[in-house]
Amino acid sequence: MIPGDTGLLLRLQTEVLEAVACGEPLVAVADLLCRRAEELAPGIVCSILTVDSQGLLHPLAAPSLPLAYSSAIDGVPMGPQAGSCGTAAFRNEPVIVTDIGRDPLWDDYRALAEPLGLRACWSSPIRDRDGRVVATFAFYYRTRRGPNDMERRIVQTCLHLCAIAIDHEQVRQRNHRLAYFDTLTGLPNRGHFNEMLGRSIGMDEPFGLLLADIDHLKLINDTLGHVFGDMLIRTVAERIADCHPSLTACRLGGDEFAVLVADCHDDAALQDAATRMIAAVRGLIQVGDQTIDPHITIGGALFGPDGTDGASLSQNADFALYHAKETRRGGYVRFVPGLRTTMLERANMVRSVDQAMTEKRMVAHYQPIVRLDTAEIVGLEALARMRMLDGRIAAAGEFHAAMADPRIAWQLTGQMLTQIASDIRHWLDLGIAFQHVGVNVTTGDFQRGDLETRIVETFERAGVPLEHIVLEVNESVYVGGNDQMVPRAVSALRQRGLLVALDDFGTGFASLTHLLSFPVDIIKIDRSFVSRLGSDGASDVVVGSIIDIARKLDMKLVAEGIETPQQARILAELGCTMGQGYLYARPGSVEDTTHLLDLFAQKRDADTDERRTA
Repeated sequence: MIPGDTGLLLRLQTEVLEAVACGEPLVAVADLLCRRAEELAPGIVCSILTVDSQGLLHPLAAPSLPLAYSSAIDGVPMGPQAGSCGTAAFRNEPVIVTDIGRDPLWDDYRALAEPLGLRACWSSPIRDRDGRVVATFAFYYRTRRGPNDMERRIVQTCLHLCAIAIDHEQVRQRNHRLAYFDTLTGLPNRGHFNEMLGRSIGMDEPFGLLLADIDHLKLINDTLGHVFGDMLIRTVAERIADCHPSLTACRLGGDEFAVLVADCHDDAALQDAATRMIAAVRGLIQVGDQTIDPHITIGGALFGPDGTDGASLSQNADFALYHAKETRRGGYVRFVPGLRTTMLERANMVRSVDQAMTEKRMVAHYQPIVRLDTAEIVGLEALARMRMLDGRIAAAGEFHAAMADPRIAWQLTGQMLTQIASDIRHWLDLGIAFQHVGVNVTTGDFQRGDLETRIVETFERAGVPLEHIVLEVNESVYVGGNDQMVPRAVSALRQRGLLVALDDFGTGFASLTHLLSFPVDIIKIDRSFVSRLGSDGASDVVVGSIIDIARKLDMKLVAEGIETPQQARILAELGCTMGQGYLYARPGSVEDTTHLLDLFAQKRDADTDERRTA
C-alpha cells in the first residue's frame, strides 16, 4: 500500500470512530462510511444491510441506490441463492459475483439490479463478537469485474469499522432496554412509564390510567414456587399488552401493572378498557401438571377530572386500586374524591394498629355464647380490642379499616392466637367447664397459605386441644377470591378437629347456595335479622327459614346481637337454642370472662347433646 492510500484509510477510520464515540445513530455512521468508501473507490456503489435474528435482510445505508431498490429487498431472507448479500450472510463468507446477468445467485433479483446499471457485486459478512452474522457490506460495480487490491483494503477497513459501530449500537440498545424495559416481561418499566405519562400529560389530550394487580401472586409463589409465579406474570403481561391497540401496558414491579389508555374521554371509555383487560387476562395457564387461573384487580383515573399532573393521577389511580382490592377483588373501581379521605384514614389506622401491636396493646376480649333456655355459658367468641394510650378500650369497629391490610390482619391474628391459647390453657387449668372459643380470621390470614400451621403450632405449644377452637369465617372471606383457596384451607383445618362457623350469615349474596358448597358446621345468624324480630314479619320468616334449613342440614345455630328478652323468646320459639348479645354480656377482658365462667358456665352433668354449641 502506498503512503497516500494509508493516510486516506486512516482518515476514514478516524472520522468513523469519532462519529461512533460522539453517539451518532448507527444509520448516520453507516451512511458516512458508505459515502467515504465511495469517495475512495470512484465508480463503485456501496451498501450495508443488517441481518435480524430471523435471518431477514434490512437496508441500513445505501446513499447511491434509489429508495425503491432498498425497499424491494427489505425483509428478504438470507439463503443459498439470495443475491450476493443474502448468500454471503447465509454462507458466512464473502461472495463475489462478477456477472449479475448470468450468475444463478441473482436469478430472483436480477430485474432489480440491471435497470440501475449494476453488473457485478461483492458482498462480505459482518460478524459480532460471537461470530454471528449481523450485517453485510457490499460493493456494486457498473462493469463485470471483481475487486482490485485497493478495494480489498478499503473493504477490510470498512468491515472492521462496521463491526465496531454495530457492536456499539447493540450495547446501547441493551443498556436502553435494561434502563427502560422490564427484563421478565419485556414491557416498559417504571422509569419508562413515568416518561410516557409525562409525555401524555404534555400533549394535553384525553387519556386514562389503569393500575392493575395480579390476584394472589404471593400465594402462588409460596405454594407453587417462583417459576410458576414468573410464568403467571409473563402471561398476564402478554395478555394485557395484546388486548387492544389503544392500551400501552407497563410493569411497575412485582405484580403491579400500569396501563395508559389513549383517547379516553370519559368514565365509560375507561371502564370499557378495564373490562377488556379483565376479560383478556382470564383463561387457564397450564405449567406442567399445574394449572393457574389468573385474575387481576384494577383501579382507574382519568386525566383532567382525577388529576392534571403525574403524581396526583397516579396516586388517585392507586387509591382506586386499593379500594378495589378491598371491596371488588377481581373487578374494577374508578377513583372518586371520597376514596382519598378513606385511604388516608385507613393508612393512619394501620399505623395506629401497628404501633399498638408493637406495644402489646392489642388484647383479646370474650363475649359469651349462651343457651337461650337457661342462659348458661356454653362457649365464647374472641374479639380483638385495642387499649388506647389513655387506657380506653377501643372496639373493633374503630380500627376495622386497618384489617383490610393483609400484613396487619396476619400479624394481629398471630398475637390473638397466642393470647387465646394462653387464656384457654388458664381456664382448663382452673377446671372451668366450657366448650369452644370462636376465633375470627380474615382474608389476609388465608393469603399467606400458612393458617393451618400457625393455628396448630400455637395451640400445641400451649397444650390446648384443637377441639376447643371454632374458626369463625364470614361470608365475604369465603367469596372474596376467585378460586378455592379459602374452602381448601378451611377443609384442612376441619380435618384437624376444628369446627367452622359461617359468621354474619345472610349479609352476603347467595348465602343458601354457599351452605351447599362451603365446609361449615355452625351458622351464626347476623344481628341485622335478629334486631328486627318481633317488629318486622319478614325478618321472622327469614330467620325461621334459616333455622329450619340449618336443622335439616344438621348444622348448629347461634343468633348474634340479642339485646331484648323478646328477641330471645322469638328465637327460642323458632327453634334456635344458642345466642349471644348484650342481653347476656358485653365482650369483656379475660379476668371478667373468668368470673362469668365461674358463675354461669354450663354444668358438666348437663345433657351432652344439648351442651355442644358446635
